[in-house]
Amino acid sequence: MELIVLFGALTALLALGVPVAFALGAASLTTFVFLDIPPIVAFQQMAAGMSAFSLLAIPFFVFTGELMTRSGIADRIVDVATALFGRSRGGLGQVSVGAAMMFGSVSGSAVATVSAVGATLIPKMKAEGYGADYAVNVMTCAAILGVLVPPSHNMILYAASAGAGVSVVDLFLAGVIPAFATGIALMIAARWVAARRGYKAGVFPGWRALARALAGAAPGFMIIVIIFGGILGGVFTPTESSAIAVVYTAIVARVVYRALGAAAFARAVAGAVQTTAMVMLIIGAAASFGWLLALTEFPQTLANGMAALTDNPIVTLLMINLILLVLGTFMDMAPLIIIGTPIFLPVAMNAGMDPVQFGIVMLLNQGIGLVTPPVGSVQFVGCGIGKIRMEDAMRTIWPFYAALFAALMLVTYVPAASLWLPGVLR
Repeated sequence: MELIVLFGALTALLALGVPVAFALGAASLTTFVFLDIPPIVAFQQMAAGMSAFSLLAIPFFVFTGELMTRSGIADRIVDVATALFGRSRGGLGQVSVGAAMMFGSVSGSAVATVSAVGATLIPKMKAEGYGADYAVNVMTCAAILGVLVPPSHNMILYAASAGAGVSVVDLFLAGVIPAFATGIALMIAARWVAARRGYKAGVFPGWRALARALAGAAPGFMIIVIIFGGILGGVFTPTESSAIAVVYTAIVARVVYRALGAAAFARAVAGAVQTTAMVMLIIGAAASFGWLLALTEFPQTLANGMAALTDNPIVTLLMINLILLVLGTFMDMAPLIIIGTPIFLPVAMNAGMDPVQFGIVMLLNQGIGLVTPPVGSVQFVGCGIGKIRMEDAMRTIWPFYAALFAALMLVTYVPAASLWLPGVLR
């Protein structure tokens, strides 16, 4: 009965349009009252959920992404991607994927990627004769690469939700190959659609232009070297690396690029504070919700139910993916990671999946959710930039969905895709 109260209250509140954090908190509080547990316990669980030391990295990485978005680093990355990929069929579509991967590797945010890179490339594609739906879909689907490449604050959320034994560093490394595989799949889809529509190929600007673009973007790319080199070399922890990333980015933006004035810095601070406050409130509310799930033994019940349906690990993992894809259509990434991890991780482990591998599966699933209505925050941002209705964009997004699903199946059923690199470098 308590599960009916918990999920019933959550569903009703979400249907009424209540923000996710408040819906989670209110549903938890209602269930605490129903179970005759002192309501103060709900707030204690919220405070405990937000107090994990590893979560300290989230505001720093978010701030790093804001600084990069507002300091012109995105434009320099677009220049590199244009020089590398612009000569292929539907060249700007390939550029979008390459630029999204590059910017995601230094910002770690899908929304930041589509906002910064998309603001440049979507209007440029439209001006050169590309369909608005193509421009938006290739950009938004490529933007979710930001959740797979480090430094992704969603990886930190997953590590905190999974508990002891899941290393943030291993997750950082595990996302690299899946990100490249997903990017290649999206490039193939972008080229196929471009060929069907007759979009023209670009022209290679020459090695000198490529060298200039690389030199201009090199200070921004150095953040990847600093983070990975420092962590793998034992110089600092992932949490400490987030603070170093902020300092380095601020210096590069102000001293090297001279593109971060007082007003832009203030906007970056405000944006980081707003995003961090939202994420931390969701984390706290989801922690209280997750405590109730554990109290009612819902994860074990679900695991037993799925085991009763099938004992085939291939089918079990497919079922988990389908459930996560459905949930991702109406739940945002942060609460679903926090709530879904303790529910589905034990089931995945019973099917033989490593927790680090499941983390990448979870992130890719929720990345797809970011471009899927009715929530689809990344898709909404992209449609806003492209000045196109969501339903018009969704009519032609299927080739890109197919590419994302193929990458998801690769990560799900080929453990080496995510576990090989951590095994080699750790």
